[in-house]
Amino acid sequence: MMRPTASKAQPADQPGRPRRPWRSLLALLVGKAVRIVSRLSHHGGSALPGKVVERIDPGFLARTLSGLPRGVVLVSGTNGKTTTTRMVASMLESLGLKVFTNPTGSNFTRGVVSALVSTLGLSGHLHADIAVLELDEAYAVHFVRQVKPRYALLLNVMRDQLDRFGEIDTTARLLGQVALATTGTVVLNREDPRIASLAAQTPAQTGVAYFGLSDDLLTYFPTDDDMHASDRGAGVGSAGSAPRPVRHGHRLPAEVTLERVMDHRAAFRLDGRILETDLRLEGVYNLYNAAAALALVRVVLEDREPDDAALMDALSKVTPAFGRGEVITYQGAPVELVLVKNPMGFRLALSSFDPAGQDTMIAIRDEYADGRDMSWLWDVDFTSLRDTGVAMVSGTRAYDMALRLAYDQVPTEAIETDLDRALAAFLEVHPGRPKRIYCTYTSMLRLRSALGRITSVDDAGVGA
Repeated sequence: MMRPTASKAQPADQPGRPRRPWRSLLALLVGKAVRIVSRLSHHGGSALPGKVVERIDPGFLARTLSGLPRGVVLVSGTNGKTTTTRMVASMLESLGLKVFTNPTGSNFTRGVVSALVSTLGLSGHLHADIAVLELDEAYAVHFVRQVKPRYALLLNVMRDQLDRFGEIDTTARLLGQVALATTGTVVLNREDPRIASLAAQTPAQTGVAYFGLSDDLLTYFPTDDDMHASDRGAGVGSAGSAPRPVRHGHRLPAEVTLERVMDHRAAFRLDGRILETDLRLEGVYNLYNAAAALALVRVVLEDREPDDAALMDALSKVTPAFGRGEVITYQGAPVELVLVKNPMGFRLALSSFDPAGQDTMIAIRDEYADGRDMSWLWDVDFTSLRDTGVAMVSGTRAYDMALRLAYDQVPTEAIETDLDRALAAFLEVHPGRPKRIYCTYTSMLRLRSALGRITSVDDAGVGA
């Protein structure tokens, strides 16, 4: 792995804190007022205060983040951004750093500004060592035009929201601009050919590190090319313009590799050592995200070199991000929210959870944040639900989802497009039995808000 020698305990990328103009204080005050009103009225989302602040003071974001001693970490990619960002932030905090992050998954630049508004005092000074920020693939480009990240963690490129991005190569090009803007080290997924190829786009002075999989686990985590080659009955690597990396003996060296997956436990290889730890996260896909987070944390803390036990302990304490395997208790029974937004994510979620002994609901909406094009549902194999069936299908695309299930011979007990009514009916089916809801992003927000009206739900700062 290449690393820039200046990456150890570097001073801020933009030394000194720029003088605050008068409108910065005004923007902060107005943003705080908008946040209070929005939360009290349950209108608007977590990004609304940021939108207002950006209008009043366009330089607010860059100025506020400019003085952080360890700079900014930017996390992006199609799958796993929110959970991986949470892992990195949680681990760095456990290992002694004071971290600012955008915890709600509002991953536009205005979402980051909103998170700043809720954190800052009237001095406008951000009391943190480092910022760990999740950014949507497109908005990451807008972000790096204002703030140059010291570190970037780029996870994967999959077909997601094609109505926004078109071909997945467009998404890869967006992430390439992030790699180009990174001043310290870029951490890349060596198993995703489009991500691994971004090493060529990093500046000469920027380091490159990789995370990856053991050969035995490659089939657990298919790339977009793999999935579509498999769908057409072709061999691995024969589909698309980017073949997968050569496997045996010629693979890129990885800072961390995921070696084995178990029930809430994983083994990782670091510098030739195999380390195991229990995890509180749900789903096999989050074990791969953990490898990515470990790689990034090791790069950030290379001047400290935390010992193996401290790293594994920090990872074991990470809890699920809201709506990403989050479990909410209702009348003594668990209700698990599993976010799904593209074929690979849905496939991995279905393969991670045994539907036996659970009631299942699927909630699909097609708002802008979900992506309007739901044709990707036809790339998901739902046959694992045949034996148990689906108790409820809901959302604006409920009938599309029910049709898709019918083609896979999965019985559907009820269809209700209204999410509130659907949730109420679903919760009354087999009271006390565990329940799992696969849901798109806006469905998750609505369901989480509805659950918050009838049971205890952790406050994530997200409007209804």
